[in-house]
Amino acid sequence: MDQKWKKSLYIYVDQCNKSRVVPQAEVFTGALSELGLRLGQHERGRGIAEWYEDRGITPRRCETGVKLLRAAQRDEGDIVAEVALHSAFYYEKGGIMHREDKVERERLTFVNAKGEAGWIVAHVERDIPEQVSRRSRGGASHVEIHGLEEAFGQPSLPSPLLSRRVLSASARDVRYRREDAAAYADRWWNENNPEFETFAVDCTNYVSQCLFAGGAPINYTGKRETGWWYKGYVGGQEGWSYSWAVSDSLRRYLDGERSWGLRAQIMERPEQLMLGDVIQYDWDGDGRYQHSTVITAFDAGGMPLVNAHTVPSRHRYWDYRDSYAWTDRTAYRFFHIYDYL
Repeated sequence: MDQKWKKSLYIYVDQCNKSRVVPQAEVFTGALSELGLRLGQHERGRGIAEWYEDRGITPRRCETGVKLLRAAQRDEGDIVAEVALHSAFYYEKGGIMHREDKVERERLTFVNAKGEAGWIVAHVERDIPEQVSRRSRGGASHVEIHGLEEAFGQPSLPSPLLSRRVLSASARDVRYRREDAAAYADRWWNENNPEFETFAVDCTNYVSQCLFAGGAPINYTGKRETGWWYKGYVGGQEGWSYSWAVSDSLRRYLDGERSWGLRAQIMERPEQLMLGDVIQYDWDGDGRYQHSTVITAFDAGGMPLVNAHTVPSRHRYWDYRDSYAWTDRTAYRFFHIYDYL
């Protein structure tokens, strides 16, 4: 396989890197500079520039590294490469320098244009896993559940013994350790803890792990549709509740009323939240929440910064307006976890 296409990859990464600091900078060249794509990129750049202004931040620099995950050459000679782009974005607010990390995957198609042009990026395909939701044939009240039943077996499981580590977290009247939840989130923001299963859409599984690390007690029912629980392999089968792993199910669980265990209060504004609290995202404004994050820090203005999985993110600004999943219909749910559970 001709390796000269990698030069075009590095140029593309450099352009993406510059666009984080100067959002309206040109990113796409060659075939990607066609009018429609160029206008779309400029429109997004204007939106990001306005977002920076709304937040009162001054971009300082961005460092973007690329990891080639796989590459293959098609019969027609094109090269398709899957890459992970890890960007460390530095910005100033209120005289304080902040750093945000994010890892995004893209599938790039390179075409040999011959002549001086050489290899060019002809197509960019971005996964938007934050936007994925499992929809059922049963209507809105069963969103995501049907798909999980198909993937993980029957909704009602036997009642095997839980691991001692989980059982020890089931005591009542425990204090929620916010700093521990945030520390766990920072430790595993770009990795998967091998003690837990990893999901293709992993955001809520990750947030549940953070809550558990903060001392949130397991509410084990043995049924996927009730409680909030996770158990390891028993009899060759992995088990967890929907509320542990599915964003909208966790939302319903936190919305519920109970006298003990993982409980939360709905807040009106993000600045009312604390470390270890949870923000959830309904990208379409249809009442079904598709993404979950946990608060791990605050910017100089006191606004939450969050960590997440699926698109691994560390200290990302809470409103996600830079996400390709975000729309002007996006709705948020702000959950303040009670201090004592």
